[in-house]
Amino acid sequence: MNRAGFYNFDLETVDRPRLRELQDERLHALLREIGDNQFYQEKFHIAGIPIEEIGTLEELKKIPFTTKSDLIAEQQTHPPYGRLLTYPITRYRYLHQTSGTTFQPIKSLDTKEDWEGWLRCWGYVYRAAGVREDDLVFCAFSFGPYISHWAAIEGARHIGALALSGGGLNSEQRLRQIIDNRCTVLVCTPTYALHLAEVAASLGIDLRKSAIRISIHAGEPGASVPAVKQCIEREWGAESFDHAGATEVGAWAFDCQARSGSIHLNELEFAFEVIDPETHKPAEPGTRGELVITNLTRTGMPVLRYRTGDLVELDIEPCACGRSLNRIRGGVLGRADDMLIVRGVNLYPAVIDNLLRGCPGVAEYEVEIRRIGGMDELLLKIEARNGEPFSSIERAVLAEFRSQLNIRVGVTEAAAGSLPRYEFKARRYKRVAG
Repeated sequence: MNRAGFYNFDLETVDRPRLRELQDERLHALLREIGDNQFYQEKFHIAGIPIEEIGTLEELKKIPFTTKSDLIAEQQTHPPYGRLLTYPITRYRYLHQTSGTTFQPIKSLDTKEDWEGWLRCWGYVYRAAGVREDDLVFCAFSFGPYISHWAAIEGARHIGALALSGGGLNSEQRLRQIIDNRCTVLVCTPTYALHLAEVAASLGIDLRKSAIRISIHAGEPGASVPAVKQCIEREWGAESFDHAGATEVGAWAFDCQARSGSIHLNELEFAFEVIDPETHKPAEPGTRGELVITNLTRTGMPVLRYRTGDLVELDIEPCACGRSLNRIRGGVLGRADDMLIVRGVNLYPAVIDNLLRGCPGVAEYEVEIRRIGGMDELLLKIEARNGEPFSSIERAVLAEFRSQLNIRVGVTEAAAGSLPRYEFKARRYKRVAG
């Protein structure tokens, strides 16, 4: 088996029984280390179980879930960092925060050892996508306090690749950097990859002639959404890969060169459960449920049984790449709190994104949501791609919604360039009064 696409071949291909043993060993070491973490001392006290009595992941299920609301409340009650830290503040070297897209930002701290864990996780992301030491990785972010940006650029250096920051540059300047430096790997959100392609077209730049051969995306489900993935690959002439992570957890999943439509769970650094969001019982493989994650190696500010809010479908079938790690089919399918009910049909943004990106002529879009008669009604504002008649786009969109989803939506034309473009997480869905 070719080892070139692996970060740690022996661990990534270990048999499932031994993998579970490794996870239990790492959990045991983690729990011994975080015995003084006041937040989790309280969690174990509530469960009536001494922390030292937990030795396996199955036994860990006796303690309550951790939620984002728990972390926010903890930092509000015990500012600035809550009782979430295992060590004295002098041991920490890295301070970041969540984006605060749907909640108040959470401050996240890492020790030197925990930061090395972040870099290992990115090592899996890069190697599985085929990134090599001779690549030049361009990180198209404005940086700021968000951990993913810093971890992405340091992770590239960690595997021996040259890395270039796109911070402080506008889109045109970033394109010039990519072309002038002959960058071979692009890291950004899927939305921003499409926006860069739009800017390149306006400048007469054919990105398919650039040196970019791989693009890696996160922050949104797009890179696992078939139509979005195809758009990115068509515009850039490169292979597109997905990965998933969270500031409070880590970079927990990665795509591989088998390009199966499922992405691997990094079970070497984390343990995973998929539960029914309502009953909290385990969801069967192949059925949709909420992802729950436990850190196995991040001791400074760990999360145990963390409810991510991400909806996934567990895929336990072997992957053609040879890894024994389980996968999630189609990546992150959406968030539990993002579901829309449109004329009785349950929809997630990723479904709408896939449908619209599959319609030629759609340059950008925004969705207005109105609550009417107890259901959500959608109005799609669509910018036409240069030279495309809007009437034909409208007919195609309406036909796709009818044939694929059996629902009616409203469609209206937006002036060219009037809809916002996003560098970080896109916010295309807006609720308005009905």
